[in-house]
Amino acid sequence: MGSITASLFISLDGVIEAPETWHFDYFDDEMGAAVGALMGSADATLFGRQTYEEMAAYWPAADPQDPFTAQMNGARKYVVSDSLTEATWENSSIISGDVVAELTALKQETRLGTTGSATLVRWMLEQRLVDELHLLVHPVVVGSGKKLFADGAKVPLELRSSATFGTGVLHLVYGPAAE
Repeated sequence: MGSITASLFISLDGVIEAPETWHFDYFDDEMGAAVGALMGSADATLFGRQTYEEMAAYWPAADPQDPFTAQMNGARKYVVSDSLTEATWENSSIISGDVVAELTALKQETRLGTTGSATLVRWMLEQRLVDELHLLVHPVVVGSGKKLFADGAKVPLELRSSATFGTGVLHLVYGPAAE
């Protein structure tokens, strides 16, 4: 049985945009182990179009000595998009059309993990497709930027687990609330 696991770095004020400008002050071995476990538990990565295009522009030409380069390029990747006509990054496939049906079928046998892709994550939460939502809440107010949650449908969730890292980051794991 597969699943969809979404994980995001998020600030106290809900910002998920440009984590490279505020996240690394809190990244240590403890968080690295949590992120590595999340990445290692997925059979494939699920992206929204914008995140896919950003990653596809970077990883194919990234330093081949970096162990993440081979991992990112070699992994199976799915991009949800109605506008992309071609996915040229190695091992990539496009999901379009009846996305709910396609993701529901795919997650029957595949453990999918998202990286970034806030718009896709919000939409999948509203569709009740996300099995686990991992939020790594950083003890910083960024002040501006794209937020994970905007106006939209109510999505009841239940806290499944929580952990506090030495840096003050909270690792919160949510799942769908019982109906």
